[in-house]
Amino acid sequence: MSPSDDAAVLKLSRSLDAAVDSVRAGGVLAYPTEAVFGLGCNPHHLSAVQRLLGIKQRSADKGLILLAANINQLADFVPPLDEEIWERVAPTWPGPITWLLPVKKTVSPLVRGNHNTLAVRISDHPVCQQLCQRLGHPLVSTSANLSGYPAATTAMQVAQQLGQQIDLILDKPLGDRQHPSEIRHAITNEILRKG
Repeated sequence: MSPSDDAAVLKLSRSLDAAVDSVRAGGVLAYPTEAVFGLGCNPHHLSAVQRLLGIKQRSADKGLILLAANINQLADFVPPLDEEIWERVAPTWPGPITWLLPVKKTVSPLVRGNHNTLAVRISDHPVCQQLCQRLGHPLVSTSANLSGYPAATTAMQVAQQLGQQIDLILDKPLGDRQHPSEIRHAITNEILRKG
């Protein structure tokens, strides 16, 4: 194990308190989701979002997913949903479906990318739920890997790819899904990525 591996291992934690503190301090956190490790930060903290995009080597144009504990946490990001959209989305949450919803014009392009929609999910993964509940706001969610590399499915894989650059890796179990979340367009109901 090289010295850089040693430093990365020191960032592994099983403490939800440490993860919450890290995000509140403007940090970038790796955490388990339904199928892979996610990379996240406070979406209101734009310097953290910028840093996350740089770590992942991801273009801001693509946009990011937000995870929330409940629909109320999305109020700063999406306008109230009309009845038809809500009837389509509501039965799938909490769950592994990410929906593209209309986005408020005030949301930074760092979060929404080059889009007039925002990808959001109310996850049923207990760690994601607890993180968002304790933070009181959504969490950015993108796979914890360098763009173009396979998504990490263990804390050690995250440490090997990104360990020197991120603030903390929350070492807790993934959910039992085999693939990242399905992505659907809330207006058209089109499936953009199969789960």
